[in-house]
Amino acid sequence: MTPGLDTQLADWRDKALKLENSVKQVIVGQDHAIRLMNLAIFARGHVLLEGGVGVGKTTLLQAITRAIGGAYERIEGTVDLMPNDLVYHTFLGPDGRPQIDEGPLLRAGENLSVFFFNEINRARPQVHALMLRVMAERSVHAFKREYKLPHMLVFADRNQVEKNETFEIPSAARDRFMMEIPIEIPEDRQLRKSLVFDTRFQHTDRLTAGVQADMLHFDQMNDFSDLLQNHIRSSEAIEDYVLDLWDATRDPARFGIHLDSVDVARLVQAGASPRGMGMLLKAARVHAWLQERDSLYPEDIHAVFHEIISHRLVFNPMYEMRRTVLARELSSAILRTVEVAAKA
Repeated sequence: MTPGLDTQLADWRDKALKLENSVKQVIVGQDHAIRLMNLAIFARGHVLLEGGVGVGKTTLLQAITRAIGGAYERIEGTVDLMPNDLVYHTFLGPDGRPQIDEGPLLRAGENLSVFFFNEINRARPQVHALMLRVMAERSVHAFKREYKLPHMLVFADRNQVEKNETFEIPSAARDRFMMEIPIEIPEDRQLRKSLVFDTRFQHTDRLTAGVQADMLHFDQMNDFSDLLQNHIRSSEAIEDYVLDLWDATRDPARFGIHLDSVDVARLVQAGASPRGMGMLLKAARVHAWLQERDSLYPEDIHAVFHEIISHRLVFNPMYEMRRTVLARELSSAILRTVEVAAKA
């Protein structure tokens, strides 16, 4: 490793850890989620957020956006939302004439770094289709020109309580998201007491203002991510291990994987995709880098396996209502059962 590269990797690592620590000072009880979101940011992957109402997803995203720099935009999923609502909106001007203005996807231009789609499953499939295309291409055509969104990361959550007037994201669409990260109410009683009674947690803007601004250069992260991905190496044994894990998601029964509550031979209809396994490796490399290593270890794979693989598994429809629990049980069983070859 050249001295210049060594310094660059170390400097960015310091910034990444500083971001985590700064966000943890204002977002309590979400240390694991913050680490996972940091991994996704440096791997340049979009994220699904899993969690109920009022658990702090918006505040967390605003804090992270302040730290990485760039613009933050948000849209609410509703049953009457149309694809064009992401691109532009119409209104009556002071003269009473209709006017058109840029919508949330276009408003900040190339400075857009974080886009939050709240309750994405309330929006119709046509809206999903546009959003997924923009996520893949990081550009959108409007007003007879192409708008580039090279630095945009999309975070989306779903309404998981109500089923009326919701449109679940199909498996092929879920595959566009690198991770699904749980944002849960802290188990620690003292933390929960603070969230309810400490008044600083009731003022989002003041709270997120406590995060140091622009710690990362958001418009330099794509180039650094490419450098990082090319730097972290993998052994043949690790590569074989990842392929075995992939096969186990597709046919867990062949590996002798067992769940007490369900027959795994009937549970899984399709395993992780090639795209998903590629994203697994991208996030694992970031984890290795944060651990100050230049090669992959099994623990790097384990650190992100569930959050990257579980939402990609296609279950028999009869088990979909239990997806969250079963996916966690299955991913844990796969990691317990599939072993790394001795040559690792």
